[in-house]
Amino acid sequence: MMKRAAILICLVLASLSAQAFTMVDSKGKTHTLAQYKGKWVLVNFWATWCPPCLEEIPDLVSLHENKKNNLIVLGVAMDYRDPETVLQFSDQMMVSYPVILGDRKMAAQVGSIPGLPTTYLYNPQGKVVAYNVGALTREAVERYIRPKK
Repeated sequence: MMKRAAILICLVLASLSAQAFTMVDSKGKTHTLAQYKGKWVLVNFWATWCPPCLEEIPDLVSLHENKKNNLIVLGVAMDYRDPETVLQFSDQMMVSYPVILGDRKMAAQVGSIPGLPTTYLYNPQGKVVAYNVGALTREAVERYIRPKK
């Protein structure tokens, strides 16, 4: 009985830790899941060398800039050698959403990153409601977050 209770407590704690994150973007601004309560939050893990990651950037920019959809995009750059290269690349791609220089420890706050790109979508209540490994489209995200009638 005690063993079951311990396992249950570990599972609950693991799910709670996966529901919260704190990340600092390239401009020094801190982003937490709690500060975006009431908004959809899309956390996208990517790399400059990843072709599918690059293909989805224009759609992510479009999603982030469309204020009607109540969505915030956070881009977490992974697997890079030089932070300056990531920032120059982001500028060239006209990335308007926050760019976070990530690592495995930071990514673990959100969840597993089996490949790039990997995207997590949080609902306005702060719960992970979707997870995608591979390229994502604006249309797919908009269908998901569109109010259900």
